[in-house]
Amino acid sequence: MKYETKGGRPVKAIGVNGSPRKKWNTATLLERALEGAGSQGAKTELVHLYDLDYKGCISCFACKKKTGKSYGKCAVKDGLTPVLKEVGKAGVIILGSPIYFGSVTGEMRSFLERLFFPLFTYTDPRGSLLSRKVRTAFIYTLGATKEMAKERHFDKHIAATERLMQMILGSSKTLCSYDTYQFEDYSKVYAPCFDPEQKAKVRAEVFPIDCEKAFSMGARLVRELRPNIQPWPGAGGILNDAAKDN
Repeated sequence: MKYETKGGRPVKAIGVNGSPRKKWNTATLLERALEGAGSQGAKTELVHLYDLDYKGCISCFACKKKTGKSYGKCAVKDGLTPVLKEVGKAGVIILGSPIYFGSVTGEMRSFLERLFFPLFTYTDPRGSLLSRKVRTAFIYTLGATKEMAKERHFDKHIAATERLMQMILGSSKTLCSYDTYQFEDYSKVYAPCFDPEQKAKVRAEVFPIDCEKAFSMGARLVRELRPNIQPWPGAGGILNDAAKDN
Protein backbone atom coordinates (compact mmCIF):
# COMPACT_ATOMS: atom_id res chain seq x y z
CA MET A 1 0.00 0.00 0.00
CA LYS A 2 1.25 3.48 -0.92
CA TYR A 3 0.38 6.33 1.43
CA GLU A 4 -0.66 9.66 -0.10
CA THR A 5 -2.09 12.99 1.03
CA LYS A 6 -5.78 13.75 0.71
CA GLY A 7 -5.05 15.43 -2.64
CA GLY A 8 -3.36 12.30 -3.99
CA ARG A 9 0.19 13.62 -3.68
CA PRO A 10 2.94 11.46 -2.16
CA VAL A 11 3.67 11.97 1.52
CA LYS A 12 6.75 14.19 1.99
CA ALA A 13 9.37 12.74 4.34
CA ILE A 14 12.29 15.04 5.10
CA GLY A 15 15.48 14.15 6.97
CA VAL A 16 17.62 16.80 8.65
CA ASN A 17 21.27 15.94 9.28
CA GLY A 18 22.82 17.84 12.18
CA SER A 19 26.20 16.18 11.75
CA PRO A 20 29.09 17.92 9.98
CA ARG A 21 29.75 14.64 8.16
CA LYS A 22 27.61 13.67 5.17
CA LYS A 23 28.72 10.06 4.88
CA TRP A 24 29.16 8.69 8.37
CA ASN A 25 27.03 7.33 11.20
CA THR A 26 24.25 9.91 11.51
CA ALA A 27 23.88 10.49 7.77
CA THR A 28 23.85 6.76 7.09
CA LEU A 29 21.07 6.14 9.60
CA LEU A 30 19.04 9.06 8.21
CA GLU A 31 19.45 7.73 4.69
CA ARG A 32 18.20 4.32 5.81
CA ALA A 33 15.22 5.89 7.58
CA LEU A 34 14.32 7.81 4.42
CA GLU A 35 14.69 4.64 2.38
CA GLY A 36 12.14 3.08 4.70
CA ALA A 37 9.79 6.02 4.19
CA GLY A 38 10.34 5.78 0.45
CA SER A 39 9.43 2.09 0.52
CA GLN A 40 5.92 3.19 1.55
CA GLY A 41 5.63 5.65 -1.33
CA ALA A 42 6.88 8.79 0.39
CA LYS A 43 8.81 11.46 -1.48
CA THR A 44 12.05 11.93 0.46
CA GLU A 45 14.67 14.65 0.92
CA LEU A 46 17.80 14.86 3.09
CA VAL A 47 19.06 18.27 4.24
CA HIS A 48 22.58 18.80 5.60
CA LEU A 49 22.52 21.68 8.10
CA TYR A 50 26.27 22.26 7.85
CA ASP A 51 25.77 23.29 4.21
CA LEU A 52 23.61 26.23 5.29
CA ASP A 53 24.38 29.73 6.57
CA TYR A 54 22.01 30.57 9.42
CA LYS A 55 21.69 31.36 13.11
CA GLY A 56 19.44 30.24 15.91
CA CYS A 57 16.46 32.20 17.21
CA ILE A 58 17.27 35.95 17.49
CA SER A 59 14.39 36.62 19.91
CA CYS A 60 12.67 39.13 17.62
CA PHE A 61 9.23 37.74 18.62
CA ALA A 62 7.79 38.46 15.17
CA CYS A 63 6.31 34.95 15.26
CA LYS A 64 4.34 35.87 18.39
CA LYS A 65 2.73 39.10 17.15
CA LYS A 66 -0.83 37.92 16.50
CA THR A 67 -1.62 40.69 14.05
CA GLY A 68 1.69 40.37 12.21
CA LYS A 69 2.33 38.65 8.89
CA SER A 70 4.84 36.30 10.53
CA TYR A 71 2.56 35.05 13.29
CA GLY A 72 3.27 31.36 13.77
CA LYS A 73 6.31 31.25 11.49
CA CYS A 74 9.91 32.40 11.66
CA ALA A 75 10.44 35.87 10.16
CA VAL A 76 14.22 35.58 9.81
CA LYS A 77 15.42 35.29 6.21
CA ASP A 78 18.62 33.28 5.76
CA GLY A 79 19.85 29.90 4.58
CA LEU A 80 17.40 28.07 6.83
CA THR A 81 14.27 29.81 5.49
CA PRO A 82 13.64 27.50 2.50
CA VAL A 83 14.35 24.46 4.67
CA LEU A 84 11.75 25.48 7.25
CA LYS A 85 9.27 25.98 4.42
CA GLU A 86 9.87 22.46 3.12
CA VAL A 87 9.75 21.00 6.63
CA GLY A 88 6.38 22.71 7.04
CA LYS A 89 5.00 20.73 4.11
CA ALA A 90 6.24 17.38 5.36
CA GLY A 91 4.11 14.66 6.87
CA VAL A 92 7.20 12.92 8.26
CA ILE A 93 10.22 14.66 9.79
CA ILE A 94 13.30 12.68 10.83
CA LEU A 95 16.07 14.56 12.62
CA GLY A 96 19.55 13.26 13.24
CA SER A 97 22.53 14.45 15.28
CA PRO A 98 25.58 13.11 17.06
CA ILE A 99 25.83 13.86 20.75
CA TYR A 100 28.60 16.36 21.48
CA PHE A 101 29.32 16.96 25.19
CA GLY A 102 25.92 15.64 26.20
CA SER A 103 23.80 17.49 23.65
CA VAL A 104 23.09 17.78 19.94
CA THR A 105 25.39 19.79 17.69
CA GLY A 106 25.19 23.58 17.68
CA GLU A 107 23.70 23.58 14.17
CA MET A 108 20.94 21.18 15.20
CA ARG A 109 20.20 23.19 18.34
CA SER A 110 19.88 26.39 16.29
CA PHE A 111 17.60 24.59 13.84
CA LEU A 112 15.38 23.33 16.67
CA GLU A 113 15.03 26.86 18.08
CA ARG A 114 13.87 28.15 14.72
CA LEU A 115 11.55 25.17 14.17
CA PHE A 116 9.95 25.00 17.61
CA PHE A 117 9.59 28.56 18.87
CA PRO A 118 7.19 29.94 16.21
CA LEU A 119 4.79 27.04 16.90
CA PHE A 120 5.15 27.12 20.69
CA THR A 121 2.36 28.96 22.52
CA TYR A 122 2.57 30.88 25.77
CA THR A 123 -0.76 29.47 26.90
CA ASP A 124 -1.58 27.70 30.16
CA PRO A 125 -0.83 24.88 29.67
CA ARG A 126 1.78 25.41 26.96
CA GLY A 127 0.75 24.24 23.54
CA SER A 128 1.29 24.30 19.80
CA LEU A 129 -0.18 26.18 16.85
CA LEU A 130 -0.21 23.04 14.73
CA SER A 131 -3.63 21.93 13.56
CA ARG A 132 -2.40 18.39 12.93
CA LYS A 133 0.09 15.87 14.22
CA VAL A 134 3.32 15.36 12.30
CA ARG A 135 5.05 12.00 12.46
CA THR A 136 8.55 12.70 13.73
CA ALA A 137 11.63 10.88 14.94
CA PHE A 138 15.08 11.76 16.24
CA ILE A 139 18.13 9.62 15.53
CA TYR A 140 21.11 10.09 17.86
CA THR A 141 24.61 8.71 17.40
CA LEU A 142 26.86 8.45 20.45
CA GLY A 143 30.49 7.49 20.85
CA ALA A 144 29.55 6.46 24.37
CA THR A 145 28.06 3.12 25.30
CA LYS A 146 24.47 2.99 26.56
CA GLU A 147 25.73 2.60 30.13
CA MET A 148 28.14 5.54 29.82
CA ALA A 149 25.42 7.72 28.29
CA LYS A 150 23.13 7.05 31.23
CA GLU A 151 25.89 7.71 33.77
CA ARG A 152 26.55 11.08 32.10
CA HIS A 153 22.80 11.90 31.94
CA PHE A 154 22.70 12.11 28.16
CA ASP A 155 19.36 10.31 28.39
CA LYS A 156 17.83 13.31 30.16
CA HIS A 157 18.62 15.61 27.23
CA ILE A 158 17.23 13.06 24.79
CA ALA A 159 14.03 12.64 26.83
CA ALA A 160 13.56 16.42 27.11
CA THR A 161 13.82 16.84 23.33
CA GLU A 162 11.38 14.00 22.79
CA ARG A 163 8.83 15.67 25.10
CA LEU A 164 9.20 18.96 23.20
CA MET A 165 8.66 17.23 19.88
CA GLN A 166 5.60 15.47 21.22
CA MET A 167 4.14 18.70 22.59
CA ILE A 168 4.85 20.91 19.58
CA LEU A 169 4.71 18.50 16.63
CA GLY A 170 2.36 15.92 18.10
CA SER A 171 4.45 12.75 18.15
CA SER A 172 8.02 11.53 18.35
CA LYS A 173 10.10 8.38 18.23
CA THR A 174 13.73 8.07 19.30
CA LEU A 175 16.51 5.84 18.01
CA CYS A 176 19.94 5.85 19.67
CA SER A 177 22.98 4.25 18.09
CA TYR A 178 25.58 3.75 20.84
CA ASP A 179 29.33 3.14 20.85
CA THR A 180 29.68 4.30 17.26
CA TYR A 181 32.87 4.10 15.24
CA GLN A 182 34.16 7.68 15.32
CA PHE A 183 37.43 7.50 13.38
CA GLU A 184 38.13 5.80 10.09
CA ASP A 185 41.57 4.81 11.39
CA TYR A 186 42.05 4.71 15.17
CA SER A 187 45.81 4.25 14.76
CA LYS A 188 46.11 7.81 13.45
CA VAL A 189 44.50 9.56 16.44
CA TYR A 190 45.41 9.83 20.09
CA ALA A 191 42.39 8.32 21.85
CA PRO A 192 43.62 5.75 24.37
CA CYS A 193 40.26 5.59 26.15
CA PHE A 194 38.83 3.61 23.23
CA ASP A 195 39.38 -0.03 22.36
CA PRO A 196 39.68 -0.08 18.55
CA GLU A 197 38.88 -3.79 18.35
CA GLN A 198 35.71 -3.37 20.39
CA LYS A 199 34.72 -0.35 18.30
CA ALA A 200 35.24 -2.35 15.10
CA LYS A 201 33.17 -5.21 16.51
CA VAL A 202 30.25 -2.89 17.30
CA ARG A 203 30.57 -1.30 13.87
CA ALA A 204 30.41 -4.69 12.17
CA GLU A 205 27.77 -6.35 14.34
CA VAL A 206 25.55 -3.70 15.93
CA PHE A 207 25.50 -0.74 13.53
CA PRO A 208 23.88 -2.79 10.72
CA ILE A 209 21.09 -3.67 13.17
CA ASP A 210 20.64 0.03 13.97
CA CYS A 211 20.41 0.71 10.23
CA GLU A 212 17.61 -1.82 9.92
CA LYS A 213 15.85 -0.23 12.89
CA ALA A 214 16.11 3.14 11.14
CA PHE A 215 14.63 1.68 7.93
CA SER A 216 11.72 0.13 9.84
CA MET A 217 11.11 3.35 11.74
CA GLY A 218 10.95 5.41 8.54
CA ALA A 219 8.47 2.99 7.00
CA ARG A 220 6.34 2.92 10.16
CA LEU A 221 6.16 6.72 10.36
CA VAL A 222 4.60 6.89 6.90
CA ARG A 223 2.17 4.04 7.62
CA GLU A 224 0.96 5.82 10.76
CA LEU A 225 -0.09 8.92 8.86
CA ARG A 226 -3.74 9.69 8.30
CA PRO A 227 -4.62 10.51 4.66
CA ASN A 228 -5.60 14.11 5.37
CA ILE A 229 -2.26 15.89 5.70
CA GLN A 230 -2.36 19.67 5.78
CA PRO A 231 0.53 22.16 5.81
CA TRP A 232 1.32 23.99 9.03
CA PRO A 233 1.54 27.77 9.66
CA GLY A 234 5.17 27.98 8.55
CA ALA A 235 4.13 26.73 5.12
CA GLY A 236 1.13 29.02 4.88
CA GLY A 237 -1.16 26.44 6.41
CA ILE A 238 -3.94 26.31 8.98
CA LEU A 239 -3.65 27.25 12.65
CA ASN A 240 -5.57 25.45 15.34
CA ASP A 241 -8.78 26.90 16.79
CA ALA A 242 -7.00 28.52 19.76
CA ALA A 243 -4.69 30.39 17.44
CA LYS A 244 -7.58 31.50 15.23
CA ASP A 245 -9.27 33.06 18.24
CA ASN A 246 -6.24 35.27 19.06
